[in-house]
Amino acid sequence: MKKLALFAALLATPLVAQEADPAADVSEERLRADIDTLVAFGTRHTLSEQDNPTRGIGAAVDWGLAEFGRISETCEGCLEIVAPERIEEGRRLPRPTRIRNAVAIQRGTERPNEVVIVQAHIDSRVTDPMDWESDAPGANDDGSGTVLVLEAARHLSQRRYPVTIVYALLSGEEQGLYGGRLMADYAAEQGWDVKAVLNNDVVGNSCGSDGYCDPDHVRVFSEGPRADLTDAIRSAQRREGGENDSPSRNLSRWLDNLADETEGGLDVRQIWRVDRMGRGGDQIPFMEKGYPAIRIAVAVEDYEHQHQDLRVEDGVTYGDTADEMDFAYLAKVTQFNIRALDKLARTPAPPVVTAEAAVRTDTLIEWQGVKGADYYIGAQRRTDEPAWRSDHAIFTFETPVVEPTPMEERQLEYVAPVRGDDWIFGVAACTNGAICSPISSAVPAGQFAPIATEEDDSE
Repeated sequence: MKKLALFAALLATPLVAQEADPAADVSEERLRADIDTLVAFGTRHTLSEQDNPTRGIGAAVDWGLAEFGRISETCEGCLEIVAPERIEEGRRLPRPTRIRNAVAIQRGTERPNEVVIVQAHIDSRVTDPMDWESDAPGANDDGSGTVLVLEAARHLSQRRYPVTIVYALLSGEEQGLYGGRLMADYAAEQGWDVKAVLNNDVVGNSCGSDGYCDPDHVRVFSEGPRADLTDAIRSAQRREGGENDSPSRNLSRWLDNLADETEGGLDVRQIWRVDRMGRGGDQIPFMEKGYPAIRIAVAVEDYEHQHQDLRVEDGVTYGDTADEMDFAYLAKVTQFNIRALDKLARTPAPPVVTAEAAVRTDTLIEWQGVKGADYYIGAQRRTDEPAWRSDHAIFTFETPVVEPTPMEERQLEYVAPVRGDDWIFGVAACTNGAICSPISSAVPAGQFAPIATEEDDSE
């Protein structure tokens, strides 16, 4: 295969006959019905009732668990359903409060410890974050993400993947990301190798408070310097670069390229920030643990229908209700997530890559082999370029047959005939089906794994 054709695979462009689109049958009607069910709980505030069967956060989480159960019945029990919980007290939680998540685990058939997570928060709020009694429909924030996760489970559970997919509905986001921290801790306790977290929060409207509409884009937020940097690695990054090459940033680039694959789908607008200015979401606890995580959100937000009491003032209607949503847009965001999860659950893990170019006219690129990889693609870009480009593909490296050495123990290398000072290098792992992982950059802290874990393993 020619170099440019191979690099097209890295950018998620089909090179072989594709299976049926896993997102083709996403239903606007089902998304709307699920939103109506969530809104009918009255409020899903984290401080609301836990034991009322029809109102409050307890009823909502119970429904999420039951819905996962119904989905599992359609795939012969393929989902393991769990409800991690703990008692929290602190900011915006003035009394000990039960934080409980609804989680479904679809185990991978080949590499079950390798995990991709799609998640959203199920709790809601009104203007006063401590008001747990007023109706808080939470249709868009974040009923939209919640129903997206359920719809993804419905579609992807009908298929089998080498990698585990986790579907998570989180509590406590509006009170301080409590459910996100609980889920990130749960992932660490399970010993999962988390290679991607897709956090969907406010994904169901296409027009903003000012009347500006953008039904054609979705925003993907990603961190620059990663949250778990040590002082030593931060110092190395200042010297050698890599501030724009965190695993979350490269996941964002991969998603941007993936979006271009589907005609009529949404285009990605990458936002190179952890989250919106002055705000946050449940991707942050995962970033803090060193897991690659991004936030997916609408192109423009409608602040009159987010975090608002239900009311009419000066002829303006406030409140997060279903009638203010764009379900055709939500269906497209759902399809985007399903297609991304489908590919991430089939790709090998991005390899750990290093580059050595000091006082030499070429660059030695080395990486650790990964399970499931049939070949690797190397890439380079100028240090001032934002994206990986097909005309900068530098090599295709087929996995050598070295038995009985396990794939993950093989040290592989390529010597690039360029001076390394002017370039950022990276490597993606690919399957024979021409499905490639996100690029892992050969920079300090470029690996798709927590830094602390890497250091602990070396001791």
